[in-house]
Amino acid sequence: MTNLFDDVPRELTAERIDVLLETRTLRLERIVSTGHATPPGEWYDEDRDEWVVVLRGRARLRIEGEAADRTLGVGDHLLLRAHVRHRVEWTETPTVWLALHYPPGAHSAG
Repeated sequence: MTNLFDDVPRELTAERIDVLLETRTLRLERIVSTGHATPPGEWYDEDRDEWVVVLRGRARLRIEGEAADRTLGVGDHLLLRAHVRHRVEWTETPTVWLALHYPPGAHSAG
């Protein structure tokens, strides 16, 4: 891949995850969603912190314990701390994300 928007399909049976960079401590992914959502009753509960940004499209996330879902559009980003349960409620077709996974607490506030 030479451009983050190369090879973005309009339809997929499952989200597409391309690993762009991986080291011992971090993993950078490009995720393409085409109307995907987390299956009913399931939650993500990661062992690592995850920073996500929407590059194209829109998505709605639910974070356990929050009163309202969060809608993310182009340029919106969010830090999901390790073990903060969350789920994707809806994505536009196509939505292109970047997700950076790294050890909990390995960043400074900013």
